[in-house]
Amino acid sequence: MASNLGFLVPLTLIVLSIVSLPLPSTAISSCNDACKTLDDCAGQLICINGKCNDDPDIGSTECRHGSSPPPTTDNCKSSGTLVCNGKSYPTYTCSPAVTSSTKASLTLNDFSQGGDGGAPSYCDGKYHNNSECVVALSTGWFNNKSRCFNLIRITASNGKSVTAKVVDECDSRAGCDEEHGGQPPCRNNIVDGSSAVWNALGLNKDLGVVPVTWSMA
Repeated sequence: MASNLGFLVPLTLIVLSIVSLPLPSTAISSCNDACKTLDDCAGQLICINGKCNDDPDIGSTECRHGSSPPPTTDNCKSSGTLVCNGKSYPTYTCSPAVTSSTKASLTLNDFSQGGDGGAPSYCDGKYHNNSECVVALSTGWFNNKSRCFNLIRITASNGKSVTAKVVDECDSRAGCDEEHGGQPPCRNNIVDGSSAVWNALGLNKDLGVVPVTWSMA
């Protein structure tokens, strides 16, 4: 009996050590690593121009190393958080003020049935072909459907611009469910464009997120 107990004690310690090991992170990229979507990055980093970087909305400083802080998106502050697959995402009910050249992040969305957009477009209850120049706007900019079917002009840093129709909301308040295609909440400064929008702007869709400006057309 004594020899059996002597064997069980170290075995118990091994099991406890394995159980106590931290679970691997679902995020794949750290500061300045490559990324394609807003939730590819670890911690409080977000995907900007294909690389994980500090989040200007919450003022994270992992990549800044003493440089001047990035610009904030107006006075719109997070209204809460939503935990999705073990990662916390800020939620918003507002967006930055719309100007003649509103800064935004352009993301890529599949508006067709079965695409990553989830449910049909909020404005008309329909799916849309990705050959159409259509977009979804963050909750604050969508403004309770007030911009449905309006045309906006999107301009990329390469100087190219395109006119697109607003057909959906990029929900900044909820996500991670079937209605939202399993996607986390949108940031408060998102223009979620179809493939046609990206093609018209001459942008590499593999980047996933690029800075643009937009205005009412």
